Amino acid sequence: MITKNKLVIALLCTAILSCGQKSTELQSVSKPMFNEPFRPQFHFSPPSNWMNDPNGMVYLDGEYHLFYQYHPDGNTWGPMHWGHAISEDLVYWEHFPIALFPDEHGTIFSGSAVVDYTNSSGLGSLDNPPMVAIFTYHDAEGEKSGRNDYQSQGIAYSTDKGRTWEKYHGNPVLKSPGINDFRDPKVIWHEESSMWVMSLAVKDRISFYTSPNLIDWQHRSDFNPEWAAYGGVWECPDLFPLTASTGEEKWVLLVSINPGGPNGGSATQYFIGDFDGKVFNTETNEIKWIDYGADNYAGVTWSDIPKEDGRRLFIGWMSNWLYAQEVPTEIWRSSTTIARELNLSYLKDDYVLTSKPVDELKKLRRDPIVFNTNEIELPSELLEIELKASAEDFKLTFLNDKGEQVIFEKIQGKLFFDRSNSTSLGFHKEFNKMHTAPATVVNDEEIRIFLDRSSIEVFLNQGEIVFTELIFPSSPYSKLVMQGIEPKSIVYPLKSIWGN
Repeated sequence: MITKNKLVIALLCTAILSCGQKSTELQSVSKPMFNEPFRPQFHFSPPSNWMNDPNGMVYLDGEYHLFYQYHPDGNTWGPMHWGHAISEDLVYWEHFPIALFPDEHGTIFSGSAVVDYTNSSGLGSLDNPPMVAIFTYHDAEGEKSGRNDYQSQGIAYSTDKGRTWEKYHGNPVLKSPGINDFRDPKVIWHEESSMWVMSLAVKDRISFYTSPNLIDWQHRSDFNPEWAAYGGVWECPDLFPLTASTGEEKWVLLVSINPGGPNGGSATQYFIGDFDGKVFNTETNEIKWIDYGADNYAGVTWSDIPKEDGRRLFIGWMSNWLYAQEVPTEIWRSSTTIARELNLSYLKDDYVLTSKPVDELKKLRRDPIVFNTNEIELPSELLEIELKASAEDFKLTFLNDKGEQVIFEKIQGKLFFDRSNSTSLGFHKEFNKMHTAPATVVNDEEIRIFLDRSSIEVFLNQGEIVFTELIFPSSPYSKLVMQGIEPKSIVYPLKSIWGN
């Protein structure tokens, strides 16, 4: 049982573990402040140093496990490990020691984790089924030498609820056929075929593999329709079924791409279709994006959420490869989005993947403040705001006492998020820009906003359209000016998950 506010911060170990060794418990050190400038107060961030993609997200016995790409020796990208945190509610997180370290096969890139309840792998038992992580090995020396098979897939397992891990003695379990980009395995159990299915990012396509035991894998098919977004390398796939608002079950395939996003740099596209255990087919030929903001990338969903819960839960890396290594933080770099529930709606004769903040976030609310004016003095730097548009076009402007501002508005059927004057810190030329999205699927313009120290997340109509955006104001935004918005708005000051 973990407590909400307890933080077990491990000494960051640089030792390399061999295949057969377990990651050992590391000595605890004193709690950092988690109160540095720009430190998110209700988004997950690492105690220190660099993080990027969320990995291995899996649920077991009341605990949501979040692993993530982690560089323990610096605040920019470096030799990758799997950092680890656990939550009981997707809101408060406890930090745990590094779960997976590099070994003789390479560093540990992105992947997934599952609970092998039938012990198909033989790595646990029926009484104590193993948690199995499936990840990409990246052999940096092989890459430097010019080889084209330097990425492969390995597995590790835990029989103590993810606290310690042991690498499989036969790693790697899937070797590259001679393709440079061969990575980011997302594994699910396909009930109808009684097989494990791996979605793997292979340069400019997603390859599907199946296995009876998580160890022996067979290639089944590839997916790369000619009309999809191909501005960069495909990464971090996720495949899962969802029951649409029509009652029909469809399959959703998430594919992150860098570069090539709708507003520059990295972003995540999605496809709606059918999957028979071997082949994914889609009937549409339109590029769709899970988020039009610049800062939601490499997001995937949790495995093994109980059927009685029934939600498809998602979290993403809240940054963009254009400037992620140069944002104005030092002790740590990067955080995740808030956790979101994904749903499938049928709007205007088409399926739309929607994402809304999980209900558990409501426990952060302090007493609501109702405003009946179109100009609000913001009561906190941590806020949830509920609004509703009263006109076809609308405009929201967040301002501070330094003359910095961000603007979110709708003009003639198009949405704009303008952060060109959001910060006076000129850390990267690609940051201070305007981002756009079509507003064709938005109806009643219900707007829900989450404001943290260095981010704004905007959800329109239960997440039909989402903007996730980093901000770095030199002082907190203190005023909200609204046009085309109903005068009644509800503002919830929010608590910090770190106890600040």
